[in-house]
Amino acid sequence: MMRSLLKTDYLLIETLRGLRRGGWMNWAAASTMTVLLFLFGTSLQVSWQVEGLLNQFGSQLVISTYLESGVDAGSLITQVQRLPGVVDVSSVSKEQAWSQLTADLGLSNISNAAAQLNGNPLVDELKVKARDAEQVPRLADTLRNMTGVDDVLYVNEVIKQLRELNEGLRWVSLCIVSLLSMTAIAVVTTTIRLIAIARRQEIEVMQLVGATRSWIYLPFLLQGVTFGLVGAGSSWGLLLAIQEGLKSLATSNQPAFIEFLINGLRLTAQQWIMLPIALLALGSSLGLLGSLIAVKKVAAAR
Repeated sequence: MMRSLLKTDYLLIETLRGLRRGGWMNWAAASTMTVLLFLFGTSLQVSWQVEGLLNQFGSQLVISTYLESGVDAGSLITQVQRLPGVVDVSSVSKEQAWSQLTADLGLSNISNAAAQLNGNPLVDELKVKARDAEQVPRLADTLRNMTGVDDVLYVNEVIKQLRELNEGLRWVSLCIVSLLSMTAIAVVTTTIRLIAIARRQEIEVMQLVGATRSWIYLPFLLQGVTFGLVGAGSSWGLLLAIQEGLKSLATSNQPAFIEFLINGLRLTAQQWIMLPIALLALGSSLGLLGSLIAVKKVAAAR
């Protein structure tokens, strides 16, 4: 137990000593990590917002299913309700639709209008709500192929544009995060390498007394992970500060764009857990990778 504590103390002390020798390079590595992880966290939130809109459209979008002439809507409700992905089904009789149409057109004499058209020309309709956006096209095709259904209409273009927007944002975010990740790895590699070069005499002494290579270079790996953890904590703090700032604007008459941002940056209970974990995982992984590259270069130069 005592030996393990001594080893832990040694690693912590050596890690702090190395960070002190890094000087301003520590600031460069940590700030680069912060910017990278902040943009990564923002892109995650935007992606979650667009996916939420897609799900919202999928759950609230009404698929209008028009039946063939003479087919009663009540005869198909039970069959439609059993379809996978259906949340709710409501029927609109042709009489209800006719009354609504004449009211919208401002016709006061309904019987006269019906007589001019040789009766009610409308058909019964089923309004079907889907569970999510992904199931809407498939559900519409299923309804269209059912016996007694004449036509199916739904706002496919809105969902299609939202999907394309989400895919475009993902690709842009992936490109930006990838470029910044390479920059962060390069900065961490340079920082750790400079620290190792500054301590080359201490490393030589440790090698002479029989210290293993893994034990010598482990503090440098911990320094790289520290840069990632600091960047993750800083970026998480910035994201929280922006959320609180936007929430403070909710009490005033803010424009629709600000309201959209406020709703978009509002995290669910699950996302409150996922976002900081993702930031910590990405930051520590990039820091560890950068320090590994630096250690290999230093070891190869020796």
